[in-house]
Amino acid sequence: MALKTHGTMAVDWENRIDFDRLRRERLQKAKDLLRKSSMGSLLCFDMNNVRYITATHIGTWAQDKANRFTLLPQNDEPILWDFGSAAKHHQLNCPWLGDRSRPGISMLRGAMTPEMGRAEDVAKKIRIELEMRGLHKEPVGIDIIEPPVLFALQREGLEVVDGQQLMSEARVIKTQDEISLLNTSAMMVDAAYDELYRAMKPGLRENEAVGLVSKVLYDLGSEYVEAVNAISGERCNPHPHVFSDRVLRPGDPVYYDILHSYMGYRTCYYRCFTVGYASHAMVDAYKRCRDYLDAAIELVRPGRTTAEIAAVWPKAEEFGFPNEEACFALQYGHGIGLAIWEKPVISRLVSFDHPVEIKPGMVFALETFWPSTDGWSAARIEEEIVVTPSGHEVITRFPAEELLVAGAHYFTVNGPLPTTRESEAPPSDRVLEMIETSAKTERVGVSN
Repeated sequence: MALKTHGTMAVDWENRIDFDRLRRERLQKAKDLLRKSSMGSLLCFDMNNVRYITATHIGTWAQDKANRFTLLPQNDEPILWDFGSAAKHHQLNCPWLGDRSRPGISMLRGAMTPEMGRAEDVAKKIRIELEMRGLHKEPVGIDIIEPPVLFALQREGLEVVDGQQLMSEARVIKTQDEISLLNTSAMMVDAAYDELYRAMKPGLRENEAVGLVSKVLYDLGSEYVEAVNAISGERCNPHPHVFSDRVLRPGDPVYYDILHSYMGYRTCYYRCFTVGYASHAMVDAYKRCRDYLDAAIELVRPGRTTAEIAAVWPKAEEFGFPNEEACFALQYGHGIGLAIWEKPVISRLVSFDHPVEIKPGMVFALETFWPSTDGWSAARIEEEIVVTPSGHEVITRFPAEELLVAGAHYFTVNGPLPTTRESEAPPSDRVLEMIETSAKTERVGVSN
């Protein structure tokens, strides 16, 4: 294996993740792209972009507030505005920021109403910094923003343009340390699946599976369990993308997607099982699903394109959907990093018209889906792949080559029940003989 799996701690006796290098290289990539662009500065409210540029974090509770913001001026260092106490903490503990960590409050996604003047305060802070550097007449690239803040910036005379694509481009090729963090994050999910596999049995509820996975991940050092999609039984088709309190039953198909972050770096990692035994239809669906995934993985190497990968996946009409938009994300690829969906996106919906070249350092997930012929069960599998200079490496290691059966412990007087069988077995010759004999004896008609 080319990629090492380290522990989650720093040690003095081994080179592991170099966080100083991580901070330097991430910021430098953003600076380099900004220098080549027509923008004079970059203003980010997306917490993932804020973390990428400033290497700060105040907890995932703030992920949806759009309150923290950072300004990266051309040929200068970033300035961060944060909750006052957090800003002070950064000053004391983040020497790479120092007094460029400042208190600042935006609108908290509308909780601060327009008449409170927070939008104007943000805009004035930005204008002052840009005027000091002679950049106020240059376009300001922005990733996400609340409309009142946008309007306030424009009233300050600032030209606002799209800065999200610049940050997406900065993040698409991962650094050495980012890849190590993604590998570590995947390692934690390997362990969660092992515990989950041992726990699955009839009577376990989907929400209990979510709790079990969350405990394993947090115990191992996860900073955020973003979601655990636990989907079982008839909920498998169509895919609802959310867990419930449904109780697992013998013969159920079950698939999970585990999304969490370690030091900010995410996973998107599906595995599929059956409980006790699997129907022939489910076995066939899994094989088809796995084949589509393996074909896609085989194509992952530098120089190929996202269109080539999407081409091996089935058309929407082949598995019950009217068009590619209707089945979007069922046969799918996406970059992973500080967010679970980054560039490149791989889909029949967009990749043929807009192919992207695969390059070393990209890390993305490939996920496939296939419905069973029974009309209600389905298979779902996903692998995370690092693009290497000569090919690729899969970093999701929990076994998925064949369909795994959990809780297979049913025994009869004649030995263990097979793990591939139907919930309702076809009648035996003895049963058919009984039916025919009773019809003759009781003189009742038997329909075929």
